[in-house]
Amino acid sequence: MSYLNASVIGIEKCDSLHHVTFECHGHSISMLSLALPEGIDIGSKVKLAIKASHVSIAKDLSGRLSFANQLPVTIGSIVKGELLCYLTLEFFQNTIEAIILRKTHEEMQLKEKETVTALIQASEISICEVLDD
Repeated sequence: MSYLNASVIGIEKCDSLHHVTFECHGHSISMLSLALPEGIDIGSKVKLAIKASHVSIAKDLSGRLSFANQLPVTIGSIVKGELLCYLTLEFFQNTIEAIILRKTHEEMQLKEKETVTALIQASEISICEVLDD
């Protein structure tokens, strides 16, 4: 599990669905949720959670994608297993974990210290803690 501290900069609600926008190191991060923790408002500081299996990697990205969250990251480390590869991705002072197929890693020729884009759907981010009083 990866964690990012962020500030709420926007909240939209339609019926029971919430679209929340956060600022994290100058980048916008979006989340979709059916419910929000008590006390969440514009300016709230929160800890976001992201599962490693929900992070995709793009190399030499061009064109438009439907992923709401496209974060520039640097590959910190790569641990190769028989079927999967575990990557640590550096996003400023934070580490985001990703798990991809080993075959995909080999096809993409990913290397440590390489800059790539982490892709995360808005529905795959959650608030795990409200940091405000």
